[in-house]
Amino acid sequence: MSKFLDRFRYFKQKGETFADGHGQLLETNRDWEDGYRQRWQHDKIVRSTHGVNCTGSCSWKIYVKNGLVTWETQQTDYPRTRPDMPNHEPRGCPRGASYSWYLYSANRLKYPLMRKRLMKMWREAKKLHRDPVEAWASIIEDADKAKSFKQARGRGGFVRSSWQEVNELIAASNVYTVKTYGPDRVAGFSPIPAMSMVSYASGARYLSLIGGTCLSFYDWYCDLPPASPQTWGEQTDVPESADWYNSSYIIAWGSNVPQTRTPDAHFFTEVRYKGTKTVAVTPDYAEIAKLCDLWLAPKQGTDAAMALAMGHVMLREFHLDNPRQYFTDYVRRYTDMPMLVMLEERDGYYAAGRMLRAADLVDSLGQENNPEWKTVAINSNGEMVAPNGSIGFRWGEKGKWNLEQRDGTTGAETELQLSLLGSQDEIADVGFPYFGGEGSEYFNHVALDNVLLHKLPVKRLQLADGSSALVTTVYDLTMANYGLERGLNDENCAASYDDTKAYTPAWAEQITGVPRAQIIRIAREFADNADKTHGRSMIIVGAGLNHWYHLDMNYRGLINMLVFCGCVGQSGGGWAHYVGQEKLRPQTGWQPLAFALDWQRPARHMNSTSYFYNHSSQWRYETVTAEELLSPMADKSRYSGHLIDFNVRAERMGWLPSAPQLGTNPLYIAREAEKAGMTPVDYTVKSLKEGSIRFAAEQPENGKNHPRNLFIWRSNLLGSSGKGHEYMLKYLLGTEHGIQGLDLGKQGGVKPEEVEWCDNGLDGKLDLVVTLDFRLSSTCLYSDIV
Repeated sequence: MSKFLDRFRYFKQKGETFADGHGQLLETNRDWEDGYRQRWQHDKIVRSTHGVNCTGSCSWKIYVKNGLVTWETQQTDYPRTRPDMPNHEPRGCPRGASYSWYLYSANRLKYPLMRKRLMKMWREAKKLHRDPVEAWASIIEDADKAKSFKQARGRGGFVRSSWQEVNELIAASNVYTVKTYGPDRVAGFSPIPAMSMVSYASGARYLSLIGGTCLSFYDWYCDLPPASPQTWGEQTDVPESADWYNSSYIIAWGSNVPQTRTPDAHFFTEVRYKGTKTVAVTPDYAEIAKLCDLWLAPKQGTDAAMALAMGHVMLREFHLDNPRQYFTDYVRRYTDMPMLVMLEERDGYYAAGRMLRAADLVDSLGQENNPEWKTVAINSNGEMVAPNGSIGFRWGEKGKWNLEQRDGTTGAETELQLSLLGSQDEIADVGFPYFGGEGSEYFNHVALDNVLLHKLPVKRLQLADGSSALVTTVYDLTMANYGLERGLNDENCAASYDDTKAYTPAWAEQITGVPRAQIIRIAREFADNADKTHGRSMIIVGAGLNHWYHLDMNYRGLINMLVFCGCVGQSGGGWAHYVGQEKLRPQTGWQPLAFALDWQRPARHMNSTSYFYNHSSQWRYETVTAEELLSPMADKSRYSGHLIDFNVRAERMGWLPSAPQLGTNPLYIAREAEKAGMTPVDYTVKSLKEGSIRFAAEQPENGKNHPRNLFIWRSNLLGSSGKGHEYMLKYLLGTEHGIQGLDLGKQGGVKPEEVEWCDNGLDGKLDLVVTLDFRLSSTCLYSDIV
């Protein structure tokens, strides 16, 4: 009989019974079991990982059957670590174990898609115009046609197209844009390359070959901690996770390790078996809190206050009251604390100015090579020296750009003084800005003077120009800033931890809500461990702190703690900032491929934060003024205008990149320069001075100085990372939006000084949005071609 009929019991013969009729033998179809047997069958196993900007980069066994991924398991053949350290495996997480479901979800894209309205107009234009570029021009130069398909963005309406058709339209649009407005009006955004270097390079190379703009990503996601380049001049050079196991005291500060670094979390739990103490600092009871010995819960956004209070304790107990030799030697050799700083005279007090340089002194201390870039200190004999290691020694001399404690002139060994206390010429009142006194309904504050005067030991020096100047050391400035009394009768310094003066544990308790006893305890334990282990105290930190306003102050508070305790640069110590897969192992060889440096250089790069702030017209609604952000000691007359003005000034002075760069097609400049009998550089400089050419950022709404084509790949730019999403919908895409506020013109706010104001902002600046993705993301819905 057929299997279909087998399912009907009427046609079946009754089988033999047993157990007094309680059981019966039947011959039933068991094909359903094949589903379970075949579920785990596979043709081959492929090694792979998940390129989703995860720092884990776990190795997986991908089981493939008939060309489809059926399931995955973790690889277990990682190289072994040394005998006293756990192996890296097991590595993986539930997200990776279910990734094949993500690949074959209902959102998976199999064919190129184009917005129906655009496709209809494109095909009609192709019938009328033989040249695809002319066909595109007929669409985009017709305001009604362009508005028609731009307004449909975000509403779906996609139809299947062919690779040939979409490629032709994209190429025509790029050619038209480059010829009409310039190649820097074509831009592309793709996040961090390390998660899939070839994929990133493919798009970046294409853009670089045509002169397009590659937008940044690390700053746009707010994953780059600016405190790192501010302090060290580099970008998050941190240890790999196995180094956690070398630590003997760990603070997980704003980093939820079990959730965001699942493959490496075992190092965090395993290190506790060897006696390492772990502390969690999170406002909520996150997963990391249950893995730690102590949980501190500061009010969100107040981490800098708690770090300052811990630094206060460390400096008081381990640098002043009971100086530890390891800490003293560390800050003398590896930091700028012994270096001299010139003091500037203000109204009734002094303020810290710039570093004293060898070029400021008579005979430049014998330094003939780059003396204006060499810092100065006083050695233990009271002599002025320019020690090895400052930036001036990097160029023009050999063997002196290092941290050997030697006089840069004579090469003799020298020991630098950290403090002028005891050898000072006089005691001076030096002002320090205080930012914790501003009241808010969201944050507690401690009302103190906006400028706190501290007493510092200073020396008076005779400068090369005949004038005199007061100087002090960075160490003395640091001690005063942290409010540490050193016998100078400083009324703004704390006599004990219970004084509510900046930046004591009692002060921090009022702001953060963390009991002062806990702040003191953790600071003591962290520093004491660092002293006994020579720096094996670590802070694991991440996006929990970095995604706050004034994030640099959060991080620098932590970095100072690590510097005070000699932890940075030590195995098992220092800071460990983790957000994404930022490291490219073959970076040097990869860059020429990605940015077409083998054809031309430099590539055109642009920081996304400035780019989208400008071109999505968010600045038109910006009510925060520079005066609100300034230090109370800053000269307010130098910082007038709108925040967008500072971006324009930075672009004009070359501090920031600028794209689109000029208010004219850059392809025309060489032609015009040739007509004028000048080089392109001389012609551009002359035109900028005359005003015949202006920076594009100065006139972002004039219709020619904004981006036209935007390519997005490996990113959900308009979904998960669209800062100012509604502004992007209105001003970049020209579609429906949810902006409810009034712009500066309608609310009577402070308008820019450097940027021309237009009463009506320009909507729908992007002519073409193309997204490359394997799923129908939010960005795809707002794109023209997918």
